[in-house]
Amino acid sequence: MKIGLIGLGRMGGNIARRLMRDGHETVVYDVSADARATLAKDGSQAVDSVEALVQALPSPKAVWVMLPAGEITEATVQQLAGLMGKDDIIIDGGNTFYKDDARRGKELAQKGIHYVDVGTSGGVWGLDRGYCMMIGGDKPTVDHLDPIFKTLAPGAGDIPRTEDRDGRDPRVEQGYMHAGPAGAGHFVKMIHNGIEYGMMQSFAEGFDILKNRNADFLPEHERYDLDMADIAEVWRRGSVVSSWLLDLTASALAKGSELDNYSGYVNDSGEGRWTVNAAIEEAVPAEVLTSALFARFRSRQDHTYAERLLSAMRMGFGGHVEGRGKPPKEGEHS
Repeated sequence: MKIGLIGLGRMGGNIARRLMRDGHETVVYDVSADARATLAKDGSQAVDSVEALVQALPSPKAVWVMLPAGEITEATVQQLAGLMGKDDIIIDGGNTFYKDDARRGKELAQKGIHYVDVGTSGGVWGLDRGYCMMIGGDKPTVDHLDPIFKTLAPGAGDIPRTEDRDGRDPRVEQGYMHAGPAGAGHFVKMIHNGIEYGMMQSFAEGFDILKNRNADFLPEHERYDLDMADIAEVWRRGSVVSSWLLDLTASALAKGSELDNYSGYVNDSGEGRWTVNAAIEEAVPAEVLTSALFARFRSRQDHTYAERLLSAMRMGFGGHVEGRGKPPKEGEHS
């Protein structure tokens, strides 16, 4: 397929590269001329405007927007809506607030334009590992885009099949799913990220307890000078808590168990807040996820070893740099 991509940052550029590696054609645009030039060298057709990108695509046109959620994505979607026509497709692969997706899907349908939201997980490693995708939109449009999703997905790999899945959608075992109508994809991804907060917080607190077992106020015969890097490494190998997050933890600790390169200031990108808001709307108790979000707020005032480890994990999977950005608003991703 031939597809347009707007936004060539940490994930957008590698999405284009993975598509081209499987024979798809890409037309790309970014406000950065350097980003456009880099993708052009890699084989993309780089253009210098959104208008030129739309004109370069065959009908029905499909454009994947990979920008930070919020005003810039909203403006880009609205701009595309004014340039595209009946049966064309706008895809939002960022971390957009699901209620914005539901609204856009309804508005664009009135113009005959299809809207697809893709919750995309894979971070800076997606070029080689692939992207786990949770997709919202009408079924015929999602099915039409299947060659794109199949290329981007990680595939079954060497993960054993789950028993009793016969008769279910086989795409799920390849690492992507059609979750439902517009908004459903980003809703599932939002909850995924909320769970991620809780998992990361559990690892961080556990290693903080391990680290402090040598405190001088403890009975001397109960003090242990434990090796954080070795504990993470042994847990990776056959432990019930083995995971990609633990792999990233082990990698960070192997570089220096004190994590001196991290301050412990932990940002939140919005999805944790939205997850807690959804739990409140649904009257669903979410004590762990709420506490994990509040722990990130606390980290901006009082940094602990646990928070340094959280920062290391965020850097590992998403290239997130520590910083004091403004808190994200509902519908905005930092």
